[in-house]
Amino acid sequence: QVKLVESGGGLVQGGDSLRLSCAASGRTDAPYAMAWFRQAPGKVREFVATINWMGTYTYYTNSVKGRFTISRDNAKNMMYLQMNGLKPEDTAVYYCARSIRDLASARIGAYDYWGQGTQVSVSS
Repeated sequence: QVKLVESGGGLVQGGDSLRLSCAASGRTDAPYAMAWFRQAPGKVREFVATINWMGTYTYYTNSVKGRFTISRDNAKNMMYLQMNGLKPEDTAVYYCARSIRDLASARIGAYDYWGQGTQVSVSS
């Protein structure tokens, strides 16, 4: 099986930065795409960013473009989300997701494995 564990969340002030990490273990079945999603209280889970296996393709939701950067280190089985210029509307639980295919997508249904999430809270 595949296990994904997120870390790096916390409580910060508006304008601050955080770096989320996602550690993958278990079956690798490379290559595969990965992504970050988030879910705010009372809202549906939404797409944040995705990256393909080689890291040559990334895609972001409009609200985070220019502020967030997704990256991965396949040798370490890690994925990251660098979040700069955080805003209160970025407050959510952030989830790491992994596909069984190397097809970076914004669709939640494209991902087969999910972590438990890490809380990010941004105060104004």
